[in-house]
Amino acid sequence: MSLRSAISLPLRQILRQAIPSRSFHHRTPLRPREFLLRRPQRRHASFTSNARALFRQNPVSVSLALLALTSGIAALVYTNYLYQYYILRAFHNYPEYVAKKLRRALYFTNTDLQPQEALKYYKQALQIAEEVGMDPFSDEIIGVKVQVAKLMEDVRQPAKAVQVLEILRRDCLEWMKQLGGLEKNRVKRTRVLAKVVAVTVKLGELYGSPEIYDRELAEERLVWAVETVLKERVRRDGIRRADGLSEEALCEREGVWMTDSETGAALERLAASYEEKDLHYLASPLFLQALSLYPTKDCHTVILMNNLASSLAQQSPRAASAVSAQASSSTIATTPPAMSTTAPATRESMVQNARLWAQKALDVASSIQPPVRNEECDIGCAVATHNLAEFAEMLGQRDEAGRLYAEAKGIAKAIGFAEGVEMSESRLKAMTR
Repeated sequence: MSLRSAISLPLRQILRQAIPSRSFHHRTPLRPREFLLRRPQRRHASFTSNARALFRQNPVSVSLALLALTSGIAALVYTNYLYQYYILRAFHNYPEYVAKKLRRALYFTNTDLQPQEALKYYKQALQIAEEVGMDPFSDEIIGVKVQVAKLMEDVRQPAKAVQVLEILRRDCLEWMKQLGGLEKNRVKRTRVLAKVVAVTVKLGELYGSPEIYDRELAEERLVWAVETVLKERVRRDGIRRADGLSEEALCEREGVWMTDSETGAALERLAASYEEKDLHYLASPLFLQALSLYPTKDCHTVILMNNLASSLAQQSPRAASAVSAQASSSTIATTPPAMSTTAPATRESMVQNARLWAQKALDVASSIQPPVRNEECDIGCAVATHNLAEFAEMLGQRDEAGRLYAEAKGIAKAIGFAEGVEMSESRLKAMTR
């Protein structure tokens, strides 16, 4: 075909003559959309096959990598949960400007301990709270001041902790003196008074600490706290009887007062303070009164019974007579019935009364089973057995004392109570000399 004739032919005819028609037989061009849809399928298949091959070649490494990835995602989710429900929610009662400063203060208190930075943010939070009109006697603001005192105690500056708590106590008492008697402040008065009692008990502990060790001030604060608690209980009981109110109605009208366990803790702390001064005739009635506020089958009851037994055994016979008289007038259900209240107290009768309380502690501890039973019961058993050994030794029953010391040592060793093991071993060695 000549060039001239080729130019005159249509383009399609030329192509048909130049390329055999069988080359285009049944070949449909791939549309762009179909091409795009097919590519991901090939890529997905390639990733899956590669992943399987990699797992077959390195099963341990791939499993560890997947575990690490899953753990990281779980940790991220859990951290976000903690932040939302514990960090943010803990400050939902504060305005955001105050909460922001408190979050910084807690960061420098709990995470990156820098007392000066923490104090700076605590002060800023209190200043902003005052500017926005927050109640200075609300639980939130009192809580911030208590947290400042705790920070001072944690960094071994108890004197500054005392200073903070004394100012807080003074301000609360002044508010109660001026506004606590108003009818509209009845519920708030109860709440503030409970805070003052708790702060005062803490002050008693700090004054009695080795760094300060002002025993007179410690006793003064603890006595005030105990007297205040008991007076308030009497006042509320009088209101309930006079107006015929139930406990729920009284709480709604006057506010919720301290629980029996909180009251017992205040009594117990004062009793321990007296014991430190060897004033056991003052400690015993307080232990007895605290004991009446706890359930009969409670592990802390075991500890209190041991403390009472120890306190009774260290009194003079004259003081023991007064304590026995108080025990006879008590309505406590756990008072041993064999406890003498009429015969004059002698050294022997005093130790026998102490022995009854130690045996009662052992019986109560033995009757408490899990899940109610806890470490206090186990330690209480070891201590009660050791006390019984000491009382037997006081009464001249050396064989019985030796057997009980060995038993107390075995109990203490079984529960990991190192101090109990050391005490019983020491007494056993002393008896063999």
